[in-house]
Amino acid sequence: MSPPSPLPGLLKLVGTPRDRALLRFSIGAEYLKAGDPGGALPHLQEAVARDPNHSAAWKLLGRALGEAGKPAEALAAYERGIAVAEARGDKQAAKEMAVFARRLRRSAGGAG
Repeated sequence: MSPPSPLPGLLKLVGTPRDRALLRFSIGAEYLKAGDPGGALPHLQEAVARDPNHSAAWKLLGRALGEAGKPAEALAAYERGIAVAEARGDKQAAKEMAVFARRLRRSAGGAG
């Protein structure tokens, strides 16, 4: 039996003083774990709106957009995330997002 999802407890914090970028990032991550990229999107978009320098949130936003069938938006999120990660010295996150962006570009080129 899998452990209960922390999602209901996290959602109760939305709109409270604890509603910050990290909370929204965590909610988005839980929705993605549950296989619901559409549920993750508004929270991840809010996370990067509240903290535009949160490279991990950009990475998850790109993933959620890709899984939601929005490859052009996913690519834009990855590109922004790469710039943020490089500016912060977060080499690993930048490298991971570059790989995902390259895959998106390749699949877009092959499809068109």
